[in-house]
Amino acid sequence: MKLCFKGDTSGLAAGIEELADDLGISVAADGIEIETIVSDDGTLEASYRNGQGLIRYKEPIHFYRALGLWVQHKRERNGSGFQRIETPRFETNGAMVDVSRNAVLTVDTVKRMLRAMALMGLNRFMLYTEDTFTVERYPYFGYMRGRYTPDELRECDRYAARLGIEIVPCIQTLAHLTEALKWNYAAELRDTSDILLAGSDTTYDFIREMIGSIHACLGSKTIHIGMDEAHQLGLGRYLEQNGYRKRFDIMNGHLRKVIDICGEFGLRPMIWSDMYFRLASKTGGYYDREAVVPEDVIAAMPASVQFVYWDYYHGDESFYREFIGKHKAFGSMPVFAGGVWTWGSVAPNYGKTFITTEAALRACKAEGVRDVFATMWGDNGAETSVCAGLAGLQLFAEHGYADEVERDELQRRFRLCTGAELDDFLSLNAFDETPGVAEGNMHESNPSKFLLWQDVLIGLYDANVVPYPMAEHYTALAATMAAAAARGGVWQGMFAFYAQLAQVLAKKCDAGIRLKAAYDRGDRAKLGELAEELRTIGAEVDRLRKLHRANWFAENKPFGWEVIDIRYGGLSARLETARQRVADHLNGSAARIEELEEERLYYDAPWVMPAGALGRGAYHRIVTAGAFSG
Repeated sequence: MKLCFKGDTSGLAAGIEELADDLGISVAADGIEIETIVSDDGTLEASYRNGQGLIRYKEPIHFYRALGLWVQHKRERNGSGFQRIETPRFETNGAMVDVSRNAVLTVDTVKRMLRAMALMGLNRFMLYTEDTFTVERYPYFGYMRGRYTPDELRECDRYAARLGIEIVPCIQTLAHLTEALKWNYAAELRDTSDILLAGSDTTYDFIREMIGSIHACLGSKTIHIGMDEAHQLGLGRYLEQNGYRKRFDIMNGHLRKVIDICGEFGLRPMIWSDMYFRLASKTGGYYDREAVVPEDVIAAMPASVQFVYWDYYHGDESFYREFIGKHKAFGSMPVFAGGVWTWGSVAPNYGKTFITTEAALRACKAEGVRDVFATMWGDNGAETSVCAGLAGLQLFAEHGYADEVERDELQRRFRLCTGAELDDFLSLNAFDETPGVAEGNMHESNPSKFLLWQDVLIGLYDANVVPYPMAEHYTALAATMAAAAARGGVWQGMFAFYAQLAQVLAKKCDAGIRLKAAYDRGDRAKLGELAEELRTIGAEVDRLRKLHRANWFAENKPFGWEVIDIRYGGLSARLETARQRVADHLNGSAARIEELEEERLYYDAPWVMPAGALGRGAYHRIVTAGAFSG
């Protein structure tokens, strides 16, 4: 499709050029004329009448969304006229992408995400970097972790600016710094293994270096300085050096110091709000409805900071409205952070993503919240590609321009913005919303993860899944994923990986259960068959590893893949050991297989296992009941 833009597009031409290939358009003098006008009422418009196009916009990001809407409707209407007018519901809306849990996106992947976000109409991209950026004075900061170079960050920042998107640096200036503080250089910086020593000049010199380093690379005047989940604040070396102090006072004092440093660079900081609520709660909970932050603490809280209310958990709009109200008591409107559930498993949890996002963003609009973003974490190894979560990001975007989001419209927008089918992406939800898991998977069961990694001889989760037809479920899912892969396009590799994952799970999910059953009844013939089946599973696992590796290296820096490689290597080794244990038993060199003689107990997790859940776990608790390290 050839287009010819009329009007002042001097600040937009570079972005149009970047989006042309994704949209399938070219700019030419003989193209369809589209008049571009800056909106005087804050709305955006994409329309076409009598052979003449119009795009009206307030900010560059609205132009790029409107351009996508224009192309989408022109194709859907097959030449007939159309008019689409939207009013932005938020001033800023975007994504926070975790690049600190092993997976550090390449510059090209960042650019791919920025193009999709521009078409969605999202104007903030927040890079969550605990230690994955360069601080030259501290060479061990981010060492061998795939940290971004200054030039890489500057390249991303320039590219985002061309698309009307602001990259906001997100760092940690109190807790969540285990990887940064594990080296000897940090001995004087630690309060505990993951928390900085508040009140120390050495600490504030370190923070100044961090802030200065990332500010030199990114042009945003906003910075997210973290400060969440500092559960042991003031209870390590701080306690030894200063004695006990009220933790509210430590928190406020530290925050003022860091805000002053931000001021030196002309930056406006935002922080996660949870520590204030946790310290006010008798149970230490963030979402404790009984917690009341004392008025003197609120009075002492710096006014020059934005508080971010993060909540990825609740399906009740009234809960979000209540907690937005609690945040308003701090004296300002909070920023809201929801979640696209890309963490905790090998595939995204779209059930919980959609339930929580719908409730939360309705509440934000009702309460007048003006700034929102979707977090995309990578906890426990970043086994799920951040790109697999794009459907959740589209939902956030559409809520930014409408009171309610219709499924059909979401599908059409997703197709335009990503070149993918929404149903294909939402089908990924079935990896964990299996038989035995309640609709929506609000309890975050992750069977695709524990069934992939668990040991066939130990089978810690076998009792959890034995009543359910998991093999049939994953066999059907493999066909669904294969069909998605067959559609080709830029997402073919991702769906090929997921098709293979479903194949492996279909074979492996009950292999340990069948192995134990054959052993218990003394069925030597069946044991021999199963030993050969384990060989086949091992070959399928190796194919899965290679597909996973190809996707990782297409999206991420190589650092961090070694963690996943080791997991696959451990799985392959244990499958070989299981074969050998069975062979030794069958040839008489091992009278017993002691692992198979142990009764399979229901996985008694350290969290409540309600009805409609099968369990969840991190890798080190899935693969062994022993001490994985330490």
